[in-house]
Amino acid sequence: MKLTKILVAAAVAGALATTSASAQTRVTFKSAKTTSSYYQMSVQIAEAIKKGTDGKMIVTVEESQGSVQNVKEAAKRAGNYVFTTPPVLVRLAQKELAMFKDKGDPKYGEIRALFPIPSLTMHFVMRADTDVKSFADLQGKTILLGKGSFGAREGAKYLKLFGLEGKVKQANVELNAAVPALKNKQIDGFVTAGSFPAPNVIEAAASTGINVLSFTDEQIAKTKRTKLVIPAGTYAGVDQDIVTTSLPVVAHTTTAMDDDTAYQLTKTYWSQKTDLGKAAAWWNGVSGEMLGNVYGKLHPGAIKYYDEAGIKFPDALR
Repeated sequence: MKLTKILVAAAVAGALATTSASAQTRVTFKSAKTTSSYYQMSVQIAEAIKKGTDGKMIVTVEESQGSVQNVKEAAKRAGNYVFTTPPVLVRLAQKELAMFKDKGDPKYGEIRALFPIPSLTMHFVMRADTDVKSFADLQGKTILLGKGSFGAREGAKYLKLFGLEGKVKQANVELNAAVPALKNKQIDGFVTAGSFPAPNVIEAAASTGINVLSFTDEQIAKTKRTKLVIPAGTYAGVDQDIVTTSLPVVAHTTTAMDDDTAYQLTKTYWSQKTDLGKAAAWWNGVSGEMLGNVYGKLHPGAIKYYDEAGIKFPDALR
C-alpha cells in the first residue's frame, strides 16, 4: 500500500515537473564576443525577459564572433533563435552582396526584426586643451584609431572622406590604452565606437577633460551612416549636443519563431526598458523611432505589440 502511494506521488511530481517545463519558453540569443558591450547588453536583456515573464521565458545568451556569423546562422537555426546585427547586413545577405556574394540562402528571406537595441555610435574624442573643435582642426594632431574594430575602420574612412588622410598622425597604441595615453598627452585624441554613454569616454571626461567632435549634415551624408544626437551633458564637461554617426543594431529572429513568442518577447523587452535604463544608461537612447532603421520586415508577433502600444513604424515593415 505504501509503495503504491509512493509511486503515485512520484508520478504526480513528474507530471507537474513536465507541465512546468512545457510552460517555459526557451530562447537562444546569439550576441557578440564576451568582451564586448553587446554581450553585456544581451545578458541584461536575458535577465529582463526572465524577470518580466516571471521565469516563463528563459533566454540563453550565446557568444558570437560577430554579426556576420549571427546572420549566417539564421539560415541554419530552427525555433526561437534571436540574434543581433546591423540591419545593413540583413540587406547584404538577402541581396547576396559583399561578404554574402555567391553565398545566398533562401532562409535569409525569412529573417524578421523584433526590436532595436543601442546603436554603434562614433565618438571622436579630443583632449580639451588641444582646442580641437572641428574635423578641420585635426590636421597635425595625433589620433588613436585602434586596430581591427568597426570604430578603427570607420575612423580611417572618415579621415579619408574629409580630406585628412596623411594629415593626421596615427598613434600605434591599442584602444584599451586610449585613456591613459590621452591623460599623459601621448595622443591628442582617440576614436571609439560603441553604445553611448561609452565607458572609455566617460573615463576620459572625468580624468582629463574632453571635447567630442560633431559632424555637419554634409559630413554625415558623405559617411552614408545614420545621424544620431548624443544629448548635452551625457559626458562631463560636454555641455552641447554631439551630432555624430551611428550604425543601428536590431534584434532579429526568423519566421520559425511563432507569433505568440515574438509578441511576448517584444512586449516584455519594452516593458522592462525603463529598468534596463536605470541599470545601464545606454538603454535610455533606445526609442520606437529606431524602428525606422529596420531593413526588411518586422515579425508579425512584434507588429501585434507595436500596434497595441501605438508605436509607429513604416508601413513597408509589415
